[in-house]
Order: sequence, then C-alpha cells, then structure tokens
Amino acid sequence: MGGFFGITSKQDCMADVFFGTDYHSHLGTSRGGMAAFDPIIGLQRKIHSIENAPFRTRFEHIFEEMQGIAAIGCISDSEPQPMLIRSSLGTYAICFIGRINNADELIDQYLGFSGGHFDAKTGGKVNAVELLAALIDQKSSFAEGIRFAQKSIDGTASILILNEDGTLIAARDRLGRLPVTIGKREDGYAVSFESFAYEKLGFTFERELGPGEIVSLTPDKLTQLRAPTERKKICAFLWSYYGYPTSTYEGVNVEAMRYRNGAIMARTDRQTGCPEELDYVGGVPDSGTPHAIGYANESGAHFARAFIKYTPTWARSFMPPAQVDRNTIAKMKQIPVKELIEDKNLLFVDDSIVRGTQLRETVEFLYENGAKSVHMRSACPPIMFGCKYLNFSRNTSDMDLIARRVIMELEGEEGFNHLEEYADAGTERGKKLRSNICERFHFSSLEFQSIEGVIEAIGLPACDLCTYCWNGKE
Repeated sequence: MGGFFGITSKQDCMADVFFGTDYHSHLGTSRGGMAAFDPIIGLQRKIHSIENAPFRTRFEHIFEEMQGIAAIGCISDSEPQPMLIRSSLGTYAICFIGRINNADELIDQYLGFSGGHFDAKTGGKVNAVELLAALIDQKSSFAEGIRFAQKSIDGTASILILNEDGTLIAARDRLGRLPVTIGKREDGYAVSFESFAYEKLGFTFERELGPGEIVSLTPDKLTQLRAPTERKKICAFLWSYYGYPTSTYEGVNVEAMRYRNGAIMARTDRQTGCPEELDYVGGVPDSGTPHAIGYANESGAHFARAFIKYTPTWARSFMPPAQVDRNTIAKMKQIPVKELIEDKNLLFVDDSIVRGTQLRETVEFLYENGAKSVHMRSACPPIMFGCKYLNFSRNTSDMDLIARRVIMELEGEEGFNHLEEYADAGTERGKKLRSNICERFHFSSLEFQSIEGVIEAIGLPACDLCTYCWNGKE
C-alpha cells in the first residue's frame, strides 16, 4: 500500500512532517522518503530503505540534513519516492499512492511521440512515480496534467506534489478509493492519508477531498483546482484491515466499525446456533482484535488474549519477501498464555483469510498448547479476487487465494462461474468451501462475514464502497 503526509507552513515544519509521515508506517515496509522546500536552499530530498528498520530510525538525522517551510513525506510498499522532477511545469517533488496496471502501454505511448527516455531499473522496469510525472507534464498546468494522468491510468493514483515555491498540490484518486484529508493550523495546512496524523500535531480537521478533487495549498489559502466527481468507490477493506484504528474515513471511525462488525457476526452465529459453548473469544492480533471485542460484547462470551505477539524486536510478519521467512517470524512472535488455552473452547476472529498459511500455523500452535477446539471467524467475506486497484497484498495471482484454490480442487474452473454461491454460507457450494477449509486447517467451525454485514458495519451506501476483492464488481 503506502501513505503520504505533507505540510505547507510559515515556519520550519520538518519535525512535524517527520512525525506525520512516521504515523503512516503501518501502510508500507519498502521505502520511506521526504522532500522539503526552503526559500534559500530550494527543493531537497532523501529516500531510505525501511525493509529492516522503521522509518523513524532511518530518518532520525533528517533535521541535520534538510530544512523547509514546506515538506512532504511518504511510506511506500513499492517505488522509491518522492521523486524530484524538472519539467515545463517547473521543478517539483511528487509522490503517490495506488498502482498503475497499464504502465508498459503508457510508457510505449510516451516514448513513441516524445523521443524522450526513462531511468530504467533492472529488467527495464520504470519507477511508476516517474511515469506519473511524465503524464502530468504533458499538460500546461498541474490540474490539467493530474486529470489527464488519472484518466489515462488503469488503476488508482492519489497524488501529493510539493512545488518549488512551497505550494502543495493534493489530488484524491479518480473514484476516491483512498482517503485524502486536509487539516488546518494557525501557521498552515496539512495533507494526509491518515487523519489522526495531523490531529496529533495540533491541526484540526478541515475537510476530506472528494473523488478526483484537486486542491492547492499555501500557508494562508486552500484553493480548489478541480471539483470532485459524484461517483465514489472507497475501499471497504480499508476499515476491515489496513486502516489504522484511530483514523476516520468518510466520517466512519475504523475501531468503531470493527466493533460493529464483530457484533454483527455474533448475531449471525446466534441465529445459526454455532458454536454452542465457548470459553473465550479472541482476535488474531492485531487488526482482528477489535472485531473480536465486538463479537464478545454481543455474544456474552468472555474476551481473552490466549496468545500475545512479541513485537519489541521482531519485524512485522509480512515484511520479508519470502513467504517462508514471514511464516517463521509470525510463529516466533506468538507467545501462548497456556492458562487461557489448555482444555478451552476458543473462537478467534481474524481480519481476513487471504492465503491462510499463517493461520494454519496459528491453529496448530493453539492445539499444541492444549486447546480443546478452535473456531475461526473472518471479519470479511471470502477474498475471491486479487485487488487491481491498490497494492495492499503480495498476491501475484488469484490462485494464491485460499478460496480460489479450494474451489479449483472442488470442481475445477467451472467453480469460478459460481463464486457468489461459494461466498454464501447458505448454499451447498458455500458449505463445501467452509467445510473444506475447516478440514485442512483443523478449525472446529468457520464462517465469513457477509458483504451485507460489512456494509452495515461501515454504514455508508453500498454504491459508495468498492467490494471488488470479494465479488469482482467494479
């Protein structure tokens, strides 16, 4: 995935942008970068790898290396950014969140008429940020260029630009799949993916950009360069999984949504009568925990943390590129509380079940420590499609998904014509999907939240939410 943060101010803002960017570290583990504008020095930039060390430790000396009254920072799970660009629009720093699926086609088109070139990486790949800048630079203004780029891109692009005069230009992606919010303080404005990032720095919420909206920001003024469009498709998975608990998107807080989501799952289980007896309900930490609290509060079962993640020294489990390394780290982080596991009937709620590899090891770990039964609930529906709009998953193929693999084993490619039935627990196909996953993972029972349940928990109109990864609908 990734996230960005920026400030335009009447005074040096490097410290605030440092902390604001660091508050986006949950969104990526590849690269961190900052760019700043100072009236004397001009534009400056630093990029560091954050694969083996967090953003704050890699940038702890940034105050000695850079200064500025305007700055932007980003956490990236893919491209090194921000980039410094010099073009007919001037010199500027740019970063973006999203993905470009038709990059090769756009590169060929650009090279075909421009006679220009790109800085190529190993294998000939081009930094998507440089490609995005090349698209923007084909027009006579940033507003026109951003609009042209977003219309040309198959995918998603929310953009943050720092101009050579300290002006910020922020653009939310064309369909508003990702949030971009604005904060205000006496000395200037902030732009952020996560709203809490600027609130912690003394800014108050000013407004959330609408789909496709573009604004420019100086310390004294917010100017709309392009009005938002009416159609919105914000990612529903934002609340279920990768959004930070303290953040609010479209007026809906992440943590509160997760409590409601867990309660809805508990009500569904009450109607079906499964499971009958539970000693404890717990979450697969970390993002599964609030869903589990909601489930426990609604069901009346006791909430407990039967195992704890040891995080002071272990890196995040999804960080290493090799799956086997991620599994090993995930296993080493799990420390059991045997008194809460041994001879107990347990129900766990996970934010989602994607590949299932780590979940299998978690359940085996619980049985090794004496669990009598382990029931599993997924806080979202079965994931049937790899996301083609956002880089929040490492999946390279739909067949990496556990639901897809099980369906292929059950009835081959014909099963892919019946994905809606497999997602529905009330159909024969839906029951087969769940029983098959239960058998291979040794769950005592398994259920997924329904799309309707997720939408109810979020509380926004269904037409405003992207649910592509669950039902393939754009």
